[in-house]
Amino acid sequence: MNTERLKEVLAQARHETGKVIIGQHDVIDKALIAIFTGQHALIEGVPGVAKTLLVRTLAQVLGTDFARIQFTPDLMPADITGTNVFNLARNEFSLIKGPVFTSFLLADEINRAPAKTQSALLQAMQERVVTIDRDTHMLPPNFTVFATQNPIEYEGTYPLPEAQKDRFMLKITMSAPDRAEELSLAQRTMTQDAPEKLLSQNVVQPVIKAEDLSALREGLAAIVVRDELVAYLVDIVRATRTHESILVGAGPRATQSLIMAARANAAISGRDFVTPDDIKALAQPVLEHRLILRPEFEIEGLTVAEVIQQILQQIAVPR
Repeated sequence: MNTERLKEVLAQARHETGKVIIGQHDVIDKALIAIFTGQHALIEGVPGVAKTLLVRTLAQVLGTDFARIQFTPDLMPADITGTNVFNLARNEFSLIKGPVFTSFLLADEINRAPAKTQSALLQAMQERVVTIDRDTHMLPPNFTVFATQNPIEYEGTYPLPEAQKDRFMLKITMSAPDRAEELSLAQRTMTQDAPEKLLSQNVVQPVIKAEDLSALREGLAAIVVRDELVAYLVDIVRATRTHESILVGAGPRATQSLIMAARANAAISGRDFVTPDDIKALAQPVLEHRLILRPEFEIEGLTVAEVIQQILQQIAVPR
């Protein structure tokens, strides 16, 4: 699979998704990066910024199926994975598959469920399989988790453990649209061009079939990353482990995620090679949710995003 076809599909996917999602171009790009690298994304944003609509639209654009789980404190692991039910007519157990058996899974407000339920997703995210009553079942090859969190409401929530956050390739922050975009949304809401109507009326066209996605992903292998850029990327991740304000730095999985994300970003930008700007652009989304600041620096008001910017300024950019 050559990179030209990959770049063409990415451009078409951005265009079709943009018919429904007003603004948020950077968010769309990051979601496509997660999908085309075969990874998962954590989406953070206040209610009403189109987190669910984004994933539904991407599923339609890429010809895949979609399922949504609303995480609540009483949600059980079997509600996610499914369970075996005894069939009296056939005198045997039959598997009733849960919503995890899909391509794009929206785990809405994932931090509202207790750890036992959250962990039901861990095996699925890492291995693309689910074990139910000691039987292992394969998930679809395009299985991708988009988990959402509300960044301002923590009452009655269960913060994600570090091991689980590390399984998300990147964190996508969805903010409110600017005035012009919100004005456009308000005007479209009164017409047949309202985002939800466009999606339900199949105005958004699939750009590929679901079975083509795996082959397209292989095109990323042809995106060139120079040795000095690989060293630059590794130095950035390693600097998070020695920075004075960071208690827990990023592990080797962050290094893998950053190099995959940089390659995908280059393809989205229409290039066959990675530049330092690709690495800089993805450093914060890939690293932010993996780092823990020392309490004394956090009390002083320092943020993880500011620390990442400090690290990027300290590491020499290769020429």
